[in-house]
Amino acid sequence: MDVELFPRERAEAAPGAVHVPHWLDEHRQRALLTACRGWARPPAGLRTVHTPGGGTMTARQVCLGWHWYPYAYARTVVDGDHAPVKPFPAWLGELARDAVADALGPEAVPGDPYDIALINFYDGDARMGMHRDGDERSAAPVVSLSLGDTCVFRFGNTETRTRPYTDVELRSGDLFVFGGPSRLAFHGVPRVLPGTAPPWLGLTGRLNITLRVSGLAASGD
Repeated sequence: MDVELFPRERAEAAPGAVHVPHWLDEHRQRALLTACRGWARPPAGLRTVHTPGGGTMTARQVCLGWHWYPYAYARTVVDGDHAPVKPFPAWLGELARDAVADALGPEAVPGDPYDIALINFYDGDARMGMHRDGDERSAAPVVSLSLGDTCVFRFGNTETRTRPYTDVELRSGDLFVFGGPSRLAFHGVPRVLPGTAPPWLGLTGRLNITLRVSGLAASGD
């Protein structure tokens, strides 16, 4: 265990957006990493995402429950091997609900179940531009879990990709939840700090597990 001179405390980055350090203990981090390694294997495994404008995301991604591609959801990997998307496990949904209750309070836990996981793997110089999670048909809070290398997570506002924003250091095991007035805030990862993952985890690079409520099942899609 790392010993910190000044222990990190939970903090509100914006109304409805809360950072909870050390939310996952070592056991749960190891278990989640093992699960991610299984999900990353083909079929419907880790892939490079290409945007309609011809750009390429530097973070690679695998999806559970619903497959995200710019900028929609499908039940198959329409921009990859066309395999059915891997199922979203019930235990991951319970983890998301626990995270929301802890960060925002029980009243913020949505009535609909969590049914999407977007798992991004950052290695080398990978980063994520400012964007917002707006392809869902639900306003339920987004849950973000970090494993491996530390990153600079930039959390902005709902109007523009530019300032004002707050830079938050997310380390392995940290939780970040955003909902309510911050649900559609722009956010991104301008930098990952290589070599900062805890040695006991056995991960080179960073994994971000983002959990969402799609709202799609209720719509009949």
